Amino acid sequence: MSDDLMRYDLLIENALRDVVRQTMTKVVKDGLPGEHHFYITFQTHAPGVAIPDYLKEQYADEMTIVLQHQFFGLRVDNDGFSVMLSFNNVREKLVIPFAAITTFADPSVNFALQFQSGLGEDETDEEETPDSAAKTEGDAKPKEEKRGEVISLDRFRKK
Repeated sequence: MSDDLMRYDLLIENALRDVVRQTMTKVVKDGLPGEHHFYITFQTHAPGVAIPDYLKEQYADEMTIVLQHQFFGLRVDNDGFSVMLSFNNVREKLVIPFAAITTFADPSVNFALQFQSGLGEDETDEEETPDSAAKTEGDAKPKEEKRGEVISLDRFRKK
């Protein structure tokens, strides 16, 4: 077989990231409908990510945020989103490019997308530790508690 010079894996991943963008744009316009809520895991040191230094120290590789009841000022553009979340009763602004997202899940409808590394096409995912996730209130939430079917692009890649 020949090499995939079209890089269909990257085209699919970009299309799935657009699903995240469209979903969040709809939330900006209409709010979260029904029981919908999002778990969003992102690489804290990816280009364009802007979070407070103490959060970067606490979550050196990845962080998971929950957009459910207490989030403020959600803004979405073509490249990413920004949102205000409360950590220990202090509101902090987070700026997250879509390319930095590694997982997007909506457990209310058993939906999840898992992306390969947002930093480059040749990087591999690192193992996540239980303390590498945070809820909107700033307390740790192990990643294993998320529900939903994860769609991994590895199924479609040549080994």
